[in-house]
Amino acid sequence: MSAQRALLIILDEKIRADRLVLPTLPDIALRVRERADDPQISLQQMAEVISQDPALSARMIKVANSAFMGRSIQVNSLNQAVTRIGLSQIKNISIAMAMEQLFVSQHQQVQQQLDRLWRDSVQTASVAVACLQFYKARYSQCKLSSDVMALAALVHNIGALPVLIEAERHPEVFGHPAFMQTLIDKIAAVIGLKIMQSWGFAAEFMPVVKHWRLAQSEPEASYTDFIRLAALSRGYYRPEQAQPLLADYVARDLIPVPEFMQQHDIAQRYQDVRALFN
Repeated sequence: MSAQRALLIILDEKIRADRLVLPTLPDIALRVRERADDPQISLQQMAEVISQDPALSARMIKVANSAFMGRSIQVNSLNQAVTRIGLSQIKNISIAMAMEQLFVSQHQQVQQQLDRLWRDSVQTASVAVACLQFYKARYSQCKLSSDVMALAALVHNIGALPVLIEAERHPEVFGHPAFMQTLIDKIAAVIGLKIMQSWGFAAEFMPVVKHWRLAQSEPEASYTDFIRLAALSRGYYRPEQAQPLLADYVARDLIPVPEFMQQHDIAQRYQDVRALFN
C-alpha cells in the first residue's frame, strides 16, 4: 500500500471514530477570549491579560497604530492600544494575532508545509479584509466587520493543520504535493468544522470553513464571499470556475473590475493589512 493511500485510510478512520487530534488555541488566546466574554471586564483589565504575552502586546500596539484602525494619533502603550481597539474587537484581533503559534512542527518538511499554509492564510486575510473594507466604504449598511473577517480568513483552512501534522508520520507523502493538496481539499472542511466547534467559535465562522471552496456566490455579501475573492486572487479555482464567479462579484459590485487587486484603493488596503503580519 502506498504512503498516500495509507494516510488517507488513517485520516478517514480517525475522523469517523472522532479520534483525530485537533489543535488547541494558544493559551493567551484562550485567556483573552474568556475575559472578553465577561461583560464586567474593563479596558485596563483586558490590557493586563494581554500584557502576559509580550509578543501579542507588541502586535496589539502595532494594530492600534495601523490603517486597520483608521490611522490617528500614535499610541505608545498597551493600555492606549486596547482603548483604541475597543472591547468589541479585541477578542477577534487578539486571537488572530496569536494564531501563528499553532503553525509549528519539529519536522522540517512539515514545517515547510505549515509555513506555506500560514502564508496562504495571511494572504487570504489581507485580500479579504481589503476587499471588505473597500465594499463597506461604498455600502455603509453592510454589517460585516473587519475583525471577524480577519479571523475568519486566518481559520478558513484550519482543517489542513491536523492533516499536515498526521502526515508527519508519513514524510514520504510530502514528495507528492498534488496528492497533499487533493487530500486537504477533500477532508479539511470536515476537520475544520470540528476544530471550530471544539474552540467554541460563533456560528458566523462555520459557513466560511465549510463552503469557501465552492465557486458560487452567496445571496447576500458574506464573509465567505470575501474569502472566495482572496482565493480567486491566488488562483485557487479552475478557470471555468473563476471567470463566472468573478463576473458575478463584479455584477453585484463587491469588486469594481475582474482585476480587482490592481484597483488602487484595494491594493493600498491590502498592503496596510498585510503589514500587520510582518
